[in-house]
Amino acid sequence: MNEQEYIEQRLQSQIDWYSGRAKRNQQGYRWLRVLEVVLASSIPFFTSLLKEISWMGIVISLMSVSIAILSGLLALYKFQENWIEYRGTAESLKHEKFMFLTRSGPYSVEQPFPILVERVEAILGKEGASWAGYMRTSAAPASRDQAPAAQH
Repeated sequence: MNEQEYIEQRLQSQIDWYSGRAKRNQQGYRWLRVLEVVLASSIPFFTSLLKEISWMGIVISLMSVSIAILSGLLALYKFQENWIEYRGTAESLKHEKFMFLTRSGPYSVEQPFPILVERVEAILGKEGASWAGYMRTSAAPASRDQAPAAQH
């Protein structure tokens, strides 16, 4: 595999994958947290209607249960942690790509391509090991999205 093939087929595809997963996890985290905050802050208002509307207790109970479910989903799926981890990996890969393309830092040598491959694969290996460790220690059946680097 030459430099161009590696950058396009391996490095850029990994950057795209991690960036996409980071965005997806960020959106999941933010939506669930917004819903959780809106429901929690609405309970006092609906509580004030208890005397006028007889079935308002049911609404408040459903809102409380929904908050507990949302909180559980946030803990179970770890959207925030995944978002941060994936964003960090994507940014590290981008950094390596641009340092290589500009032949800066560790890439200002005669043969920079092997260094790029070693460093990129180290980043991906670290993420794969992190994911595997997470899976071993996680007591819940839900998991982080499987990264392509861990699929080899």
